[in-house]
Amino acid sequence: MSEDFQFETLAVRAGQERSQFNEHSEALYLTSSYVFDSAAQAALRFSGDQAGNVYSRFTNPTVTMFADRLAALEGAEGCVATASGMAAILAMAMGLLKAGDHVVASQSIFGATQQLFGNILPKFGVSSTFVVGTEPEKFRAALTEKTKLVFIETPSNPLTEVFDIAAIAAVAHAGGALLAVDNCFCTPALQRPLQLGADLVIHSATKYLDGQGRVLGGAVLGRKSLTDEVLKFLRTTGPTLSAFNAWIILKGLETLKIRMEAQSANTLRLASWLEAQPAVQRVFYPGLASHPQHALAMRQQASGGAILSFVVKGEREAAWRVVDHCKLLSITANLGDTKSTITHPASTTHGRITAEARAAAGIGEGLLRIAVGLEAVSDIEADLARGLALV
Repeated sequence: MSEDFQFETLAVRAGQERSQFNEHSEALYLTSSYVFDSAAQAALRFSGDQAGNVYSRFTNPTVTMFADRLAALEGAEGCVATASGMAAILAMAMGLLKAGDHVVASQSIFGATQQLFGNILPKFGVSSTFVVGTEPEKFRAALTEKTKLVFIETPSNPLTEVFDIAAIAAVAHAGGALLAVDNCFCTPALQRPLQLGADLVIHSATKYLDGQGRVLGGAVLGRKSLTDEVLKFLRTTGPTLSAFNAWIILKGLETLKIRMEAQSANTLRLASWLEAQPAVQRVFYPGLASHPQHALAMRQQASGGAILSFVVKGEREAAWRVVDHCKLLSITANLGDTKSTITHPASTTHGRITAEARAAAGIGEGLLRIAVGLEAVSDIEADLARGLALV
């Protein structure tokens, strides 16, 4: 579709290819393989000399529609769809890095991402250094001649720290490295990292892109020369997005912008309410003037997003008391759903990293994270007030 179309139009229309039946809604292609017209055509398809589908491990029309639509929303040349967000990060790393390479990552990243960079990739000869993401100079100081990738997520999980994408991109490029940005929390509805200088964008499509907690999915986006290398890894190893999941997420993209706007508005209201609660020590939300990177967030994001975290007075016992008295909020570590969720990061999402790493990332025992959904904010407040009254 034309790049002149607005975001909302692209979210509904981009990428769709109709079959011979000329269907109005995107078709779901549930097939493992494809039939060729001749042996010669089969050879051309397998070699890549002729465009077309070969095998659903790496080519499927429904998955392609999802990838093309998301690429249009992010302003990317290429998109590789994967089975999950972590599969996307793995595919990016394995496609673009080799033994002897070095990664510089923010210390404020999802626990599984930190495990991947800190414990799994070193088995294959790729080392990592973790730095304070809010200070671009920390990235510069950590760069070596072997650094090939700088990786950040902004806002970060779970403290919603906001990192200066343009400044970190400049540092990475000056050192000969690529910058990859996990855009899971904001989505292209609120933030477009490629426009700010990033080379790659990562998504856990499981979250806001689907938006209703139904399926798993992921994506790597960027220049086609980069995503082609990621696709080579995916073609061989198979951490592939299923056609059914792609079809579900395609429908989720249609309402992405209106969901993100509504959930962000709800989150700002809830964050303001939490700041006034006696049992709450501190609230972390980029949309609040009290947030350390509020001004930066308002420059590079359309709003504060739909994730907040807050510290309850009284450490783990008090935090768990708040969680256990919730009757409306779902106690789960997932996020991006229309249903609000609450979790204790120190014992869930970041429970597998060391206590020292949690402390360095500012993840204390009193910290709770809420992914705010589409319920009435007054009902969410009442649900939290029950437990906060006992702190």
